[in-house]
Amino acid sequence: MVKLTRTATAVTLALSLAAPLAIAGSASAATGAQDTVARSAPAAVADFPRLPRPTGKYAVGSTTLHLVDQSRTDPWVPSADGRELMVTLHYPAARAGDGRHARYATAEEARLLVEGSQLGGLVQPEKLSGMRTHSRVGARPAPGQFPLVVLSPGFTVSRYTQTALAEDLASRGYVAASVDHAYESYGIAVPGNRMLTCVACTALEGGTPGSVVTSTRAADVSYLLDALTGPEPVWRNADMIDSDHIGMAGHSIGGASAASAMIADSRVDAGINMDGGFWEPLPPEGLRGRPFMMIGTEESSVPGSEEERNWSETYRALDGWKRWLTVAGSDHMSFSDSPLIAEHFGLPQTPLPAKRAVKLTRTYVAAFFDQHLRGRPQPLLKGPTDAHPEVKFHTP
Repeated sequence: MVKLTRTATAVTLALSLAAPLAIAGSASAATGAQDTVARSAPAAVADFPRLPRPTGKYAVGSTTLHLVDQSRTDPWVPSADGRELMVTLHYPAARAGDGRHARYATAEEARLLVEGSQLGGLVQPEKLSGMRTHSRVGARPAPGQFPLVVLSPGFTVSRYTQTALAEDLASRGYVAASVDHAYESYGIAVPGNRMLTCVACTALEGGTPGSVVTSTRAADVSYLLDALTGPEPVWRNADMIDSDHIGMAGHSIGGASAASAMIADSRVDAGINMDGGFWEPLPPEGLRGRPFMMIGTEESSVPGSEEERNWSETYRALDGWKRWLTVAGSDHMSFSDSPLIAEHFGLPQTPLPAKRAVKLTRTYVAAFFDQHLRGRPQPLLKGPTDAHPEVKFHTP
């Protein structure tokens, strides 16, 4: 996904799956025909991509929720019956092997992502949808209460592109709620055999500002928190959520939305932006002392660049604990599952190996939430370490 900055063009907004997944040129009609054949052919399990094993002590359970906020009009499709969300919850499970493996994505979601990203013939949708996960559907929850972390994906991609991070957080003792925001991705499946496609892509091409995305997602998060932690929670295991300790992290515009959600809702205690340009300035009071971390590519700290100016403005306005980290060898998609997908299908790689990118993202995200949601000081966040030489601490 191309990083969404204030000066992003219509082309970058619409075709937003970036290197390492972006390939020069577009898929031809012949490629589409080959893709149809590939989807119909059986594939051995060994041919499917596999997510790295979670690093925490817990087994991981998962469940999916369909939520509709009928108090709001969807900004992209005003005629819709409210604002729809699809949410995958990954949570600490009581034991391993309880339930069937969770599916990475539906076949149609994978097909639309491949087609929208112009990767027909290079990425087989049936193999992408069959990515091997480590979570089990409906597994019995582990006893106790756990902090909640909301995860918001980048523009045009779906919640499943952050599964490696979500599973790892769950294994470390968090409930991770990955959210798909209606009409903002190439395609998300919803009940009723419906597929919501990227109406927002056309709107942003036509000049609608990205701030509509971030403010809408902030409202989505508030509704989600009501649904999960309110007096009548929609999830039967909601009592395992520690509603006094809530964080949010997101990739690209999902990361910018973490700041917007914190502005709008005081229940979000801590936030992370993974390589996303900010579309809304912080208010004079900042985030009212709450911690925020920005982690991105080295491009974000190049003096005088658009990205550096954008992040510097927000960083100076943060009034609580804050960090600005850059990761050498990364690109915009390094903070999602995309490097693993690129590696498996033989697409161009960044200098930062796929599994290393996933490990660094998991490590620093978990350290941040361990410190700020659990009150466990993390030396890792004090400055550079020999164990992670790629990570630099930036102070404008």
